[in-house]
Amino acid sequence: METPPQIYARAVDALNRGDWARASALAESLLPKIPPHAGVYFVAGVAALQMQRLQEGIRHLQRAVHHNPGRPDYAAQFARGLAMARLTRESVVAADAALAMGPQDAATLDTLAVVYTQANEHAKAARLFELAVQRVPGRAVSHFNLATSLMFIGQMERAGHEYEACIAADPTFWKAHLALAQLRKATPEHNHLARLRALLERADGGEARMYLNLALAKELEDLGDYPRAFSHLAAGKAAGGEGRGYTSARDAALFDTLRGLFPEPVDMGGGDPDPAPIFVVGMPRSGTTLVDRILSSHPQVHSAGELQNFGVVLKRLSGSPTPELLDAETLRRGAAVEPRRLGEAYVASTRPGTAVRPRFVDKLPHNFLYLGHIARALPNARIVCLRRNPMDTCLGNFRQLFAQTSPYYDYSFNLLDTGRYYLQFDALMRHWQQVLPGRVLEMHYEALVDDQEGQTRRLLAHCGLEWDPACLRFADNAAPVATASAVQVREPLHRQALARWKRYGSALDDLRALLEDGGVHIE
Repeated sequence: METPPQIYARAVDALNRGDWARASALAESLLPKIPPHAGVYFVAGVAALQMQRLQEGIRHLQRAVHHNPGRPDYAAQFARGLAMARLTRESVVAADAALAMGPQDAATLDTLAVVYTQANEHAKAARLFELAVQRVPGRAVSHFNLATSLMFIGQMERAGHEYEACIAADPTFWKAHLALAQLRKATPEHNHLARLRALLERADGGEARMYLNLALAKELEDLGDYPRAFSHLAAGKAAGGEGRGYTSARDAALFDTLRGLFPEPVDMGGGDPDPAPIFVVGMPRSGTTLVDRILSSHPQVHSAGELQNFGVVLKRLSGSPTPELLDAETLRRGAAVEPRRLGEAYVASTRPGTAVRPRFVDKLPHNFLYLGHIARALPNARIVCLRRNPMDTCLGNFRQLFAQTSPYYDYSFNLLDTGRYYLQFDALMRHWQQVLPGRVLEMHYEALVDDQEGQTRRLLAHCGLEWDPACLRFADNAAPVATASAVQVREPLHRQALARWKRYGSALDDLRALLEDGGVHIE
């Protein structure tokens, strides 16, 4: 019969091999048989996190830290669990405690850096990723993580070197090829087409085909070869969409639920009166990051990035038992949550990071789905919705590879599904304008490009901010950017992205027909 130390050794071995279920089962079998043991709690906790059993994992890891408070790796994994549960404030406190212990191993440094990244503390994350690379040179994932953090804080040249180091260490680290292509504009003299084509010829698997085709699409577009660019774009997105089982009907039902929950003008008398939040919403790739940069160039405004907090807080307070963060059941239950409680809980969840200035921007584009809940919970919050030419908006969404673990973006793997989603967005925004009169300022990206100062003054006035010319110099804003527009928003406004859709010619004819049949005017 095996002794507890032997069972524990097998649990650790299973954890190191990535056999999460086996590690969990072995650790759980030990817990009732032995006195509290930090290592056993640690194995059980990490395994639970890997299997997405977050509450169980956090509970075990908290006990591991309690019974052995001097282990930075235990504290780091506890912080990771809190971050996975979207408990951002608590995760940073735990990460700071782990960092104060002076961790030296690359895995713990990397874990802590990921936690700080998710909390939008990108400069701190970059320093830890750099230490991880120094500890274990040539580890592809460490170079990739460092490169991405460097990009977020605007160090593009160094980011390029680190992406190349990642690829040199492991040419099959597919996502690095796309990240490198997106970092700078390809030219006839400087591009990666030969390498990408050679890799694609022997690519095996959907992930490789997705990343390589999308990288080729980006560089061919830079070089003006739009037919070939679109061919690779469509192939890459088709590979990424395999197995997702997405249907437009699923999203249509969600939009119908929202309109049904808020059929009449919303009562805004009972929420949290805090005026700090500014919500910048809209379809992705419509200019939300640009407006965030303009606003956060104001001395009174802090950019909090794309926070998931409102949806997470609504989910928690709603008591919805469903596994999805956003579904009809959660929205219905959330509409019954006491508004002030919801508003106060949301603002508290963003602290202390958002307390550095009087106002803060939450620029998660898909918060447009929550505008009814937001308006009730935070009657003094300002809301800005970005609009862009519908064809450019849909093309921009189709061109972009968003977070693949988020159900928000499942529509974007098919061009016509993207068009159908745009029609739902358009109808919902018209509904919000009716039931939230005066609350939502709609801004058009093209108008901002054509009249930067006039539109900026309009934006600041809506947000209750005094005029400040620094808002015109948003390209000088040194704050980190962790969105798909991280490269573009460090440049002054220009017209190069206007009417991009026209360059693709007949490849977008079906999209245009779909939008026009849905009542959308295409200029």
